[in-house]
Amino acid sequence: MSKTPASPKGKPAPKSQPRKATAKPEGAAPEGDRIAKVLSRAGVASRREAERMIAEGRVSVNGKKIDSPALNVTAKDRISIDGQPLPEAEAPRMWLYYKPIGLVTSNSDEKGRKTIFDELPEDMPRVMTVGRLDLNSEGLLLLTNDGGIKRKLELPATGWLRRYRVRINGRPKDEDFAPLRKGLVIEGERFQPMTVSLDRQQGANAWLTVGLREGKNREIRRAMEDIGFSVNRLLRVSYGPFQLGNLKPGEVEELRPRVVRDQLGLAEEEEKPAARPTRARGGKPAGKPMGKPAGKPMGKPAGKPMGKPAGKPVGKQAAQPSGKQGNPGRTAGKAPPARGTRPDQRGGGKRPAGKNPRR
Repeated sequence: MSKTPASPKGKPAPKSQPRKATAKPEGAAPEGDRIAKVLSRAGVASRREAERMIAEGRVSVNGKKIDSPALNVTAKDRISIDGQPLPEAEAPRMWLYYKPIGLVTSNSDEKGRKTIFDELPEDMPRVMTVGRLDLNSEGLLLLTNDGGIKRKLELPATGWLRRYRVRINGRPKDEDFAPLRKGLVIEGERFQPMTVSLDRQQGANAWLTVGLREGKNREIRRAMEDIGFSVNRLLRVSYGPFQLGNLKPGEVEELRPRVVRDQLGLAEEEEKPAARPTRARGGKPAGKPMGKPAGKPMGKPAGKPMGKPAGKPVGKQAAQPSGKQGNPGRTAGKAPPARGTRPDQRGGGKRPAGKNPRR
């Protein structure tokens, strides 16, 4: 009987109260991410495709099939597709692809036409397209293995300029393109202003450079038809900072991981491990972060003045980081000189530890 009243007055009472308050706060958002988002980021499918797979009963969570994408999952949940465990998400990767004329930008075509995925190299991993190009359009198409990147780059809020080389039939004048520069409304659909420059006349055709920041279906063709010109060739030459360059029809080129991180704002998150090697500063580290100096100063230097140990470990420590910083140094050396280096890569990859002993 004595134990029963003692328990609420003792320690268990204050501990149980905060636990109940934090366990189920009212109005708190569900933990984890939506299942379709997780599948997309793992490179399995786009969000829309993932939702179709869920509706078809192909996705299971913790051994139970689900039929609705309105479900949040966490890392603790076991997800499988067609009975196979969900593959671990890879590092974000991107490719530049020169889409030839005559290929459909789709995983499959109801008319039986060839798609870009029928022509991609066999050693390519599963990828998704960033946006689309029409059957009779050609040029730069971005590919990625990450559904989050795909969604981010397709959003109008991203605002990346897409430039096209366009050939139209006729002899236009520069003022003919004023409606496109102001913005059009075609069949109730609003087209944002385009940048249009008349490059040259070539016989019965004229070459233009057109830039836009959205990707509606057949946007350029429809806009040109509205002002009285027909497009007989359309070639995308750039998508934001990514250029078609010297790629030939059907060729694929993977972007360097550093370029992907820089252009997509992933640099800080990915570069943190590279910034771990620290420089020795006047004896303050006392050899702790390093290997050999840590063994010697542990005993004697602890009781001695800072003068003598500070001199020796600084020299050794300055030599030690040069080995450990070798990998970041070589990584920085591989990057194109035009892109420069970041503040955490001092010296541009040339002897990063060379200046340390002199400071």
